[in-house]
Amino acid sequence: MSEHRPDFAHIATMTERYGTFEHAELRSPRREHGYCTDDVARLLVVATREPDPTPLVRELARGALEFVTDAQGADGTCHNRRNVGGRWTDRRSVDDCWGRALWGLGTAASQPGGSLTREALARFERGAQQRSPAPRSTAFATLGAAAVLSVDRGHQGARSLIADAVDVFTVRSDESSWRWPEARLTYANAVLPDAMIAAGVALERPALIDEGLELLAWLLDRETIDGHLSVTPVGGAGPGDPRGRFDQQPIEVATLADACARAAALTGERIWLDAVSLADAWFDGHNDSGTVMWDPETGGGYDGLEASGCNLNQGAESTLALISTRQQARLLVPVTA
Repeated sequence: MSEHRPDFAHIATMTERYGTFEHAELRSPRREHGYCTDDVARLLVVATREPDPTPLVRELARGALEFVTDAQGADGTCHNRRNVGGRWTDRRSVDDCWGRALWGLGTAASQPGGSLTREALARFERGAQQRSPAPRSTAFATLGAAAVLSVDRGHQGARSLIADAVDVFTVRSDESSWRWPEARLTYANAVLPDAMIAAGVALERPALIDEGLELLAWLLDRETIDGHLSVTPVGGAGPGDPRGRFDQQPIEVATLADACARAAALTGERIWLDAVSLADAWFDGHNDSGTVMWDPETGGGYDGLEASGCNLNQGAESTLALISTRQQARLLVPVTA
């Protein structure tokens, strides 16, 4: 297990008045590309679940909550794109930005004694009135709802959202030899079994927990080669496709770490603890090209693993994936000691 602690320094340099810039050129933010709720909601997750947060982390959490709050409409739908001048440039929707917003809001609302709890819960409740037909959006929203239920078992809005969500992200593929519930693996794949496990716990449905654990085991096996992670690349993968391709994205590693950490906390089984360690080690160079995937000078994460090395740009998504994975690895240190 890596001894590196989550480092928020680079994500702080990527954050200005209206939000956290989405893209970077090397370590410098690309202001012309503006901000997105997808990334800021991820920031809300990692900042509010950080134990003993520093003043910097608290400031980042407050700013992230303000951004997500501003993105949300009165009906609970959500903007994603904001330009450098602070103007929203898209229509509100129930796409991934909605699901990730609920994930962030639910996580913030579940922190005991947190200064953002009340406001985050009110915004979660507004967003939880909506439903999305998209499996990943629904899965992210489920993670937020499960976080709310972890501190308030009687919360009807969160429970109703999860009950409606299960049929959206457990649809089976028509390919009998293909275990995954979609025709292809795409991006942030482990969020689907993560949500199944979380939903199974919330609804007290052991069969759904088992289904999530089995699917996560299938994904982990597919994304592990020769003792290291070799995650699904940008182009995705389907039945018959070979394992291990480039360009691999840190977000895939981070969602796998999140799901395996949940499985470890639930079952205590060594396979999941070891998987979180593999995710952490992926950033330290235990990957298909032996490339360290973060910058020790800035704390930023590199944008993609390639056959010849890595994409040296340090965007928000990659940096937040690094922080998230480090958090999960650190939280499991007492379990593995």
